[in-house]
Amino acid sequence: MVYAAVVFVYVLILLGISVYKSRTVKSADDFMVAGRSVPVYMLVATLVCTWIGSGSLFGTAGLTFRTGVSELWFSAGAWIGILVVYLIAARVRRIAQYTLTDLLEKRYSQVAKILGTITIIIAYMVIAGYQFKGGGRFIAILSEGSITPETGMLIAAFLIVGFTVLAGMVSIVSIDIFNGSIMLLAMVVTLPFAIAAHGGFDAVVTTIQQAQPTHLSVMGGHDFFWVIGIALPTFLLLMSESSMYQKFSSADNERNARRAVLGMFFGVVIVELLMMLIALVGFAIYADDPRFFLADGSVNRAMAEEIILRIGFEQLPVIIGALLLSAGAAIIISTGNTFLMVTSTNVTRDILQAFFFKNAKAGQIVWMQRACIIAIGVLAYLMMSQFQTILEMALISYTMIGASLAPALLAAFFWKRVTRVAGVASIASGMLTVITIASLNAVFKDAAEPLQLFVFSFPMDTDYIAIPAVIVSVSTLVIVSFATRRPDKADWQEFIDEPG
Repeated sequence: MVYAAVVFVYVLILLGISVYKSRTVKSADDFMVAGRSVPVYMLVATLVCTWIGSGSLFGTAGLTFRTGVSELWFSAGAWIGILVVYLIAARVRRIAQYTLTDLLEKRYSQVAKILGTITIIIAYMVIAGYQFKGGGRFIAILSEGSITPETGMLIAAFLIVGFTVLAGMVSIVSIDIFNGSIMLLAMVVTLPFAIAAHGGFDAVVTTIQQAQPTHLSVMGGHDFFWVIGIALPTFLLLMSESSMYQKFSSADNERNARRAVLGMFFGVVIVELLMMLIALVGFAIYADDPRFFLADGSVNRAMAEEIILRIGFEQLPVIIGALLLSAGAAIIISTGNTFLMVTSTNVTRDILQAFFFKNAKAGQIVWMQRACIIAIGVLAYLMMSQFQTILEMALISYTMIGASLAPALLAAFFWKRVTRVAGVASIASGMLTVITIASLNAVFKDAAEPLQLFVFSFPMDTDYIAIPAVIVSVSTLVIVSFATRRPDKADWQEFIDEPG
């Protein structure tokens, strides 16, 4: 009951902040990009909270339980992506569009914007949805099973949608100061207590060496293709993460947009390293617990994804456990808010305003977007029955966004030769490749014999799904660019800084 009470009070505080901030929303700019006035410290916090969501709390934790230290390849993809984004953050703020798809339209065409919007809507609904799924598991643990994960998922969806509807981006960046702080504090404090719960550092290492020695190796018993397959989705998603570009547009100036990216890098690296280490210690603690393993001795992937929350609920002193569980609530709420916000912004601006309500007033746009948030939240909730684990959902949605949008977006900022037609073709080919793979996986999931198509086998392990998708998207981008007329300087000069 103590855990539930602490988390409930924390959520009420966040709700109070959102209600208060909702009174300051006067325009579409306030709702979508917080009036373009967010200072650097708030931007750092909200960028870190954007990335550290249920995909980290559950997906990264579950992958660590299954593969050990080699999980860091999954996280490192994002770290590299952040450093690349640092190079373009100021330019994004200078162009000052609302969404990533605005950038695609400006560099390529309206068709690119529409394809990008469709990609983001599909993938981000999955990402928002697995915040609901993670929230459902969280509430089930918190209630000691008196609330089922299914009912908990409904409660989580209601809360996340409610937070987002209240004040949009103003609310998100305001509560993320609290969320980011409690997230970092909880991870720092939890690690030593988790180690102590298993008898100390030497006992943790000894248990892992006896149970699964490869968990302490950098490759974890995997090959180079696994490393590429697991690192690509996070790298590509980070490069084309629409909510991040929307938040760059919220910065109060170009310089602070770049400074915030550096802050994000250090924040994300620290939190993800701590999460990995906590989950690794959790493997030692629960190495003999039958709940975490199937009859054949393999890891129960769904249960393994709960490892960090299980440590907080079952292994830590009450105060530390309550802090960690509050951080869990912060992670789920903050990321769910962001992805609902970005998806609804794309639907509102790129579809409703562009084609149906061109003369809508500022107040009407805000209410239109609020209606979109509710509708998208309902659809995201309904999609959750299609997936088994949060990591599976993360890899598919990350690849959907990354393979479709990252090559065209990177080319816009770094390659003068890319053409408008090539950008559109790359987005379309990447999106269709991921949809095709996901569809074949669903069709042949329970087949007696896998389908062999060229060098690929279906169902395809989602650890590798990014490789063929990226090959198709990048190849299309390069081939079509050289097959079509060189673009004019006016097409790229706003995106690429020339020396001198």
